[in-house]
Amino acid sequence: MSAFAISVLCWSFAPETRALTITLDSRSIPGLTPKAPLVAHTLRISGRFEQGDGDKLRVMLAGLKNKTVRIANQPLATAELSSSGGDLLEGLKVGYLFREFEVATLVRKGDICLSACAMAFLGGTASRQSPTPLPSRTIEIGGQVGFHNFTLDATAVQSETKGDATAGIARGFGLGRAGASALIRYAADLGVDPGFIAQLLARPPDTWLYVDTDEMFLTVGACPSGPEPPLGRLEQQAVNVCNHASGGAGVAEASQAQPMSAREAKRYLLEQVQRNIASANVKGPLVGQLAGVLASKDDRLIDSVYADLRAAGISLPEQVGRSFIVSGYAFGELQADCHVNLLGGDPNKFDFVLIIRGVGLSRSFALPPPMCPALFRYDGQQVINPKR
Repeated sequence: MSAFAISVLCWSFAPETRALTITLDSRSIPGLTPKAPLVAHTLRISGRFEQGDGDKLRVMLAGLKNKTVRIANQPLATAELSSSGGDLLEGLKVGYLFREFEVATLVRKGDICLSACAMAFLGGTASRQSPTPLPSRTIEIGGQVGFHNFTLDATAVQSETKGDATAGIARGFGLGRAGASALIRYAADLGVDPGFIAQLLARPPDTWLYVDTDEMFLTVGACPSGPEPPLGRLEQQAVNVCNHASGGAGVAEASQAQPMSAREAKRYLLEQVQRNIASANVKGPLVGQLAGVLASKDDRLIDSVYADLRAAGISLPEQVGRSFIVSGYAFGELQADCHVNLLGGDPNKFDFVLIIRGVGLSRSFALPPPMCPALFRYDGQQVINPKR
């Protein structure tokens, strides 16, 4: 898409005369040896996104990369974003640069990051090493990140087509289609659900989607930072985890979460493994061994076999804290339950698995974000970051 084509796709929230400014703060931190300190880089990016900003940022990031000693799975720098928007193409360029150079993104409390800035925010990356890139997008509680649909600058189109109405309509349609295509591809490249962008494109340009609820944080792959709301009772947290993990196969209530002891949980889950084996018509010593273990009363034997099967790659959850079985999920004609373990003192410590009735264990349809798994323990509609 040409620069002119993008320049008529307006993504500014409000007029902002101040051009984009980029300042760098580099601070030394102790390294493994006194003679080899590490350097933490913070970029402050504020103002309006304009054509050419991406090229300037590339030069700066290339220089940082050449002189910085890297730490595995840690970003090259953190970009603090504060902007009401600007040129769509530059917003996408900046986001791609964040992914390429492994730059984390951050919106501070009291700052706003809207329109093109919000798209650039999606590029935040801690590491893009295999097997999959590790995103790093953080919003301090009190910061605002807002998305909306773009509009077409009719004056620019009319000027290009010299007042020819038919040509103007065709040109406008082509620009809109190209812009939508670029946005959907951008989201897919950065690991954001393209359905989120499709949702934006179906909305009037003057309506906004802010990253405020738990569901919105999960949708854009962002993590909150700061005073988050308290978690509810463990039963409700278990239901929240399972509702997220089921990928929309149902919405259970707290009353559908039944507690289980660790002993009951391990025996129950091993029975599901046995059903998996039986449904696959597997024969051999493992079948007899598992049946013998389940028939025994020896808890140490149960623990040992459970650990061995987990080590072998069977989808058995780690037994931490309290255990719950949550019912009420359906995948077509198949009914399903969800088993979840939660550690009360650590919101990031939990594990879960889906149980398809009559079939056995199944991996979840959605996984918690690696940088902030605790988001799975909230209800999707709970407001994490209230709008100012």
